[in-house]
Amino acid sequence: MNPREQRGVIIAALCKLAPKNGQWVVPSQTESDKRYVVNADAGTCTCPDHAETGFKCKHLYAVEFTMKRERADDGTITETRTMTFTEKKVYKRNWANYTEAQAIEKHRVGELLFDLCRRIPQPPSKSGKGRPKTLLSDMAFAAIYKVYCAVSARRFGSDLSDAHAKGYTSQTIHPNSVSAYLESDELTPVLKSLVIESSRPLASVETAFAVDSSGFSVCRFVRWFDEKYGVERSGRDWVKVHLVCGVKTGIITAAAIYDRNTGDGPVLPELVKRTAESFNVSEVSADKAYLSVENVETVFAAGGTPYIAPKSNTTGGAGGLFEKMFHYYQFNRDEYMNHYHLRSNVESSFSAIKRKFGDSVRSRTDTAMRNEVYCKLICQNLTCLILSQIEFRIEPVFWKSGPHPEPERAILQFPSVV
Repeated sequence: MNPREQRGVIIAALCKLAPKNGQWVVPSQTESDKRYVVNADAGTCTCPDHAETGFKCKHLYAVEFTMKRERADDGTITETRTMTFTEKKVYKRNWANYTEAQAIEKHRVGELLFDLCRRIPQPPSKSGKGRPKTLLSDMAFAAIYKVYCAVSARRFGSDLSDAHAKGYTSQTIHPNSVSAYLESDELTPVLKSLVIESSRPLASVETAFAVDSSGFSVCRFVRWFDEKYGVERSGRDWVKVHLVCGVKTGIITAAAIYDRNTGDGPVLPELVKRTAESFNVSEVSADKAYLSVENVETVFAAGGTPYIAPKSNTTGGAGGLFEKMFHYYQFNRDEYMNHYHLRSNVESSFSAIKRKFGDSVRSRTDTAMRNEVYCKLICQNLTCLILSQIEFRIEPVFWKSGPHPEPERAILQFPSVV
């Protein structure tokens, strides 16, 4: 019995289901006021799971189990059920490698961060009087290291002193200055480029990528209209970050932060193109928010195969590569969805970032909040590199001269469909 069947049994046992006009109304298990309409004859349901994947959802199973019940004259209920037991596949972590990586992480983060920041180009200084400007390498190191340590500026002072004693900064830095560094617009493009540079050592490991977006809450409050549920909501404002990550290690290969209401789809070409500059892109998986002709063609142009979930009303009428993708989905759905479900790895990356470095930002201005989120992404990449160094025996080397070696490209088209 697969997980959807198991949840269907629970719904059938706990909820009273009855047909109405040839259809069944099944309550949602996550939202008390939500109902889904199931057509048992057509095998359709209005829930997002069925609409996105086309598979039989738990609501369809619940109706199927309910219809199999037989009520006797004495009121007893007999249920006839056919069960198919499937083996649950568990992907185990190599705990020895994980433990070793965790034990040396803080020492290695300082070393890798220094190596990453030390070659940041310094813009020419303006002539004039006054104190010399702090090096961008020192500003970036201090800002990222503070986010990694996840403590207040006062408590960060001792970590900053230890870093200077090890030669990681060229001068002593007052911990309160780090907050000013995060406010700098000059630091934003530097941090954005460091996200890319910190991922490049794993170019020989990652070939499949997943794209998604998520938000980090801030101290401000805002009201918005929730299009998904059709209601007006209020709560904390957020910084919305779009990123692409490798599905093996969770390394973030490119990221972008725009307005919190920016749509997901238009950002994909930028992320894929930047990833393709350093990585061999064999496939890209994304949810239906990224479905468009431009995005499909962008992934193909980068040398990869797009696995984007079609919408319920999607057709192959657009022609070209989009039509090929849709036909592949229609006739090889199981294989297509196996690739598509690699997308869950980007959600795992977001979960790891928020769990380790916080799901909110401490900064108050737009620039500082944006820079703080970029720092979180760099911290995530450094921790991925430390674990990958142990698992794959790869020595992280940043700022390699010349282009990365070009691996063999994947086939640029879907398998032919008969």
